[in-house]
Amino acid sequence: MSFNELGLDKALLEGVAAMGYENPTPIQEQAIPLVLDGRDVVGCAQTGTGKTAAFVLPVLQRMSQKPGVKALVVTPTRELAGQIEEVAKICAKATSRRVLAVYGGMPYDPQAKAARKGVDLLIATPGRLLDLISHGDISLSHVEILILDEADRMLDMGFWPDVRRILRKIPDQRQNLLFSATVSRAILDVVGDTLIKPVLVEIGERATPVDEVEQKVFPVDVNQKTELLVRFLKHHKPERTLIFTRTKHRADRLQSTLIKHGIKSTAIHSNRTQQQRQAALDGFKQGRYQVLVATDIVARGIDVDGISHVINYDIPTNPEDYVHRIGRTARAGATGIAVSLLTADDVHELKDIERLIGATIDRHDLPGFEYAERRIPHSSEVPRRPGKLVFNGGARRAAQRGFTRTRKK
Repeated sequence: MSFNELGLDKALLEGVAAMGYENPTPIQEQAIPLVLDGRDVVGCAQTGTGKTAAFVLPVLQRMSQKPGVKALVVTPTRELAGQIEEVAKICAKATSRRVLAVYGGMPYDPQAKAARKGVDLLIATPGRLLDLISHGDISLSHVEILILDEADRMLDMGFWPDVRRILRKIPDQRQNLLFSATVSRAILDVVGDTLIKPVLVEIGERATPVDEVEQKVFPVDVNQKTELLVRFLKHHKPERTLIFTRTKHRADRLQSTLIKHGIKSTAIHSNRTQQQRQAALDGFKQGRYQVLVATDIVARGIDVDGISHVINYDIPTNPEDYVHRIGRTARAGATGIAVSLLTADDVHELKDIERLIGATIDRHDLPGFEYAERRIPHSSEVPRRPGKLVFNGGARRAAQRGFTRTRKK
């Protein structure tokens, strides 16, 4: 199917061409006609599958010509807001629609001034949007379409009370769209009273890493993690590597260590200013840095082409975060490698990840590395933690909540 067959008007097809799209991705092919028909849609697909354009294109066409904010996108991070704004502005270039993103970490007054000038499609993080509302710089009384982007992530980050406050500011009669890489049991529970006869568009196997990612585990004593990482980077010399740590302070320390070893590195996390975060991302995209060290703030939704390796310096405690992390590589048909450094303290986390993805990840040693004594049990030797629930799936649960489900691809 081509974009011409999806029901988009000529101006938006010009935006499609400007984005460099040739044919719609599965999530775009299935979601766009449903949104154009006015249906409430829950879109679930892996990262890098074109979810942003899947809601931006039909929303730009469907909104009315009335004054005021007619479509509102609520998203958890500044980076996602900026990315959606970039896509929306390209898609809307041949239309008269005005697009604006507002988010924290940037001066308030310029964003408020831009909002007062008028906007059709508003993209916002919850905190900055509530600030604009409380100061009378924006009104949501004319919103016709609400889009919750990465709703699971907003729930994880504690934004849902703010989202509820925002929902009380917009009309009850509206179209609702929810897009995310995962749709968990918790999010289905909290959005149940927001969506009206929703259609669940689920593309691919939920919480399953893309097939093109080669996954490896490197067992190592905790005291040798950094030494092994440096040796790996110097041995393999990957062009563009994304490394995840569990904490902000560890990200900074690891970046400093890599720089001391001659590895061009930068770091990104929530303690960095917006300008610092943007500079780090830009430098990584443009090749000035070989390595970007990050916390999970960039695990979802950030498009950086050409990432050859994702390294879990710290294995995540939430198994679904593993899926989002390694989804940063092998995008747009490319291949990629995901490496996880496994210590004795991480064996339960790895077992949960393997339960989630339905596979055992092969263990490897780095040739020539002098390992200290390791006592790291294999996953088959690790007992399942009592009460630990890994949610994988949800179609049946969705059906129980009144969802209509489209076919998988």
